[in-house]
Amino acid sequence: MNRSILMALTISGLFQACSGQDKTLTVGDHVPVFSLHDQNDSVFNSTDYVGKEILVIYFYPKDESSGCTKEACSFRDSYKDFVQEGAMVVGINYGTVESHKKFAQNHQLPFTLLSDPDNKVLKMFGVKKKFFITGRETFIVDKTGKIVFTYDSFTNGPAHEKEALAFIKKMQTG
Repeated sequence: MNRSILMALTISGLFQACSGQDKTLTVGDHVPVFSLHDQNDSVFNSTDYVGKEILVIYFYPKDESSGCTKEACSFRDSYKDFVQEGAMVVGINYGTVESHKKFAQNHQLPFTLLSDPDNKVLKMFGVKKKFFITGRETFIVDKTGKIVFTYDSFTNGPAHEKEALAFIKKMQTG
């Protein structure tokens, strides 16, 4: 193997090991068990919802940023459709409980926003950074606790809602 390629692979592997991020969860993997505080400072335990609802878990970089606001508002605008399909929408990032509360109030977000200040849950899911910024990925978890759909588009936040809702509707009729 070419020495420069081997060196690049080694550096890449060391970077991933130091970042603490495992492999990205994919279709067929079980959702990790986690607990985080929501925008109302209540504890959200993933085990309380697995088996009862389809979970749409989306990771986004930052409250009030342009792309993240468009993404959140897209989920807000289709929220009733998700609920009608038996799905619960959950947004997660490193923001504080207070930041999430303001974000939810400013944009009338009817769904749960979880504070992951140390990015522990983000790392459990293996969400990778893009351009030194927290990644933007969506995971759909069925009632058995298995991931049945993933979507990764860093630059097109609103597409996450569209792709997730289309998949759930197809899953329900399928």
